[in-house]
Amino acid sequence: MSVAGMLREIAAVGADPARGGFSRAGYSDADHELREWFAGHARARGLDLERDRNGTLWAWWNPGGSTEDAVITGSHLDSVPGGGGYDGPLGVASALVAVDLLRARSVVPRRPIGIAVFPEEEGSRFGVACLGSRLMSGAIDPERALALTDREGDTFADVARRDGVDPAHVGADPERLARISAFVELHVEQGRGLVDLGRPVAIASSILGHGRWRVTVDGQGNHAGTTLMADRRDPMVAAARMIVEIRDLARRTPDARATVGRIEPVPGGTNVIASQVRFWIDIRHPDDLVTAALVTEARDRVVAAAADEGCLADVREESLSPTVDFDLGLRAALRRALADAPELGTGAGHDAGVLAASVPTAMLFVRNPTGISHSPEELVEDTDAELGAAALADVLQGLAGPAAGAAVDAEHMMAR
Repeated sequence: MSVAGMLREIAAVGADPARGGFSRAGYSDADHELREWFAGHARARGLDLERDRNGTLWAWWNPGGSTEDAVITGSHLDSVPGGGGYDGPLGVASALVAVDLLRARSVVPRRPIGIAVFPEEEGSRFGVACLGSRLMSGAIDPERALALTDREGDTFADVARRDGVDPAHVGADPERLARISAFVELHVEQGRGLVDLGRPVAIASSILGHGRWRVTVDGQGNHAGTTLMADRRDPMVAAARMIVEIRDLARRTPDARATVGRIEPVPGGTNVIASQVRFWIDIRHPDDLVTAALVTEARDRVVAAAADEGCLADVREESLSPTVDFDLGLRAALRRALADAPELGTGAGHDAGVLAASVPTAMLFVRNPTGISHSPEELVEDTDAELGAAALADVLQGLAGPAAGAAVDAEHMMAR
């Protein structure tokens, strides 16, 4: 099958008529349907399926029957609210098609090839991005992860249990990590780098350091009509001031990005002065020391703005990922397989970035003609989708070991 054809099969799953695009939160009905779609395609190809103790799906092509020294590809299937159709599923569909292409070339891999589908990559349900890969790599404490709650107040422990994941067994999985020689994630580019270069596929060089912080502003709930303006302790006004100051702080810092994309007033009535407002800050910068300084200054400004309105503010870190420079040896291997591909950095986080601390990782980006992502306007043209899968197949052929007589020396490419 083609990548475009596979993506058309799931074009109605999680479609969001209110926001546009797709809302496929982790562990939702839409997410479950997408996992079944993946499992069906894996079985149709004769791949061995398993689900690990952290909820990640694995499909194995291992002619020798082993999963040691494996080359892994894959991505995720969940989305942000109202997201595009390519962020995540493109990498999963491309991985399956890459296996088809390798078989069509009569490649028999000397290393097992695995396709991984990580859960809750976007963090749109429990607030922590890349939750599945963070758990597997030990980047998040299991007790903290299990206590995370969604908007309905359900804990991750309860949701995972209902989905067939035993909360008692989630957490770092060093044995599985030790079996991975390399992880290569294909992803839609979330920017205009390839558009500007006029190229369909790029090799990733790095990921900006980034994190999420939850701000809680407590004030005094009261009646909108009977409370004089001078008597108010309005956390919404304080939050509005904070959001503008955070924006201005990032504007004054070269290469910084700061975003407030989610805000929740309590109780949320039109004629009610809120008693509490929660909002989330996303801060990114290529220098981790600058990121830390930005967070410190943002916290100081938040506290001061709250005090000016007679409110109190609390800032809590939810996730933090340092700047990632992808494995140099693996990037060199990708360049040998894809000699014409440019290298690009990205400001978006990925499972490959989380796993980079534990195993050699790399990424491929596929051109997005709109340059827009996390939006219904996200796009990959059909021709580029197939070129991306072919590029991934070339990379896997080099890394996993080609058929006898092939030109690429896999052992040399994996030397590090």
